[in-house]
Amino acid sequence: MTEIEELLDRVAAEAKTARPWGWDALPVPASARTLAAAEAALGFPLPPLLAALYTGIGDGGFGPEYGLLPLLEGVSSGGEPSAVTMYEGMRASDWGWPEGVLPISHWGCGMYACVDSRSDTAPVLLFEPNGGDPEHAWFIDAPSLADWLTIWLDGTGWYEEDNEGADLPPWPGRTPTPA
Repeated sequence: MTEIEELLDRVAAEAKTARPWGWDALPVPASARTLAAAEAALGFPLPPLLAALYTGIGDGGFGPEYGLLPLLEGVSSGGEPSAVTMYEGMRASDWGWPEGVLPISHWGCGMYACVDSRSDTAPVLLFEPNGGDPEHAWFIDAPSLADWLTIWLDGTGWYEEDNEGADLPPWPGRTPTPA
């Protein structure tokens, strides 16, 4: 079994038992058709691990805090729209949202965990706009999606009570692109 397969098994086991805030049940996995439609709408493929989460575990509803957003349709437990809808809206906003950076989870207060789909490692970024400056709203949450999931499973994320106030490094790769 590969490390990624082991990680997916751990995530699946946690997803079956732990409900993020507001989720009553784990949504069924997204179909291959839904994945293809989402990627067509986005204009880029999802990183393989992210695609495996959506198609193999559930169409959102698991993960830290409010859990992963639904991929293409529906709303999250916190009332947030799907990842595709969020991406399209943010790309059209005044924030100069970077192409290929997909919001996957809502933290509340306008903050999102986002996957940089342009990178082979799929780093997870924190978008924290509460300072009001688009140039300084991006931070590195984890160097890869695999690391982000492991941090969640191990209970060592910046959002955990024991780690509140932990500083995340700024994301140097942020390059604004016009909507």
